[in-house]
Amino acid sequence: MPETVLLRPTPDRVRETLFNWLQSVISGASCLDLYAGTGALGLEAVSRGAGSVVLVENDPALVNQLAENIKTLDTKEACLERSDALGWLRCNTKQFDLVFLDPPFGQGLVEESCDLLRELNCLKPHALIYIEAEHDLQLPPYLAIKKQDSAGQEIYLLAGV
Repeated sequence: MPETVLLRPTPDRVRETLFNWLQSVISGASCLDLYAGTGALGLEAVSRGAGSVVLVENDPALVNQLAENIKTLDTKEACLERSDALGWLRCNTKQFDLVFLDPPFGQGLVEESCDLLRELNCLKPHALIYIEAEHDLQLPPYLAIKKQDSAGQEIYLLAGV
């Protein structure tokens, strides 16, 4: 996997917890992995029965690795978009059941991404957003935390709109 300074792959234990949380809703779900990075969350969603996943990533090395991983998995359910996440959202016309949101820390991207997802009607009714962020994250008031835990210096949570 390419070395990228801001890349923080989701630890195995956290991923296991997340997919335990999602086991009743993942089958057939339309998913968005907005800051895909290694693609671990989106590709695992496909392996667990998601109907589709769009992986959005802008880093050229990561995009190339993601393309290879999708090709190796031989899956039609995964679609890779090379784009800036927020720019992609502004042009998106699809709606999603589940969004994986793990942007670089300290840049205000969680709130901005959630606001755009909501304002641009990217979320289906009862959609869930999975968020990995720094501990001092202030969630937008329209999100309701369904599950939450922490690992090291970060929190991870599942929220509904």
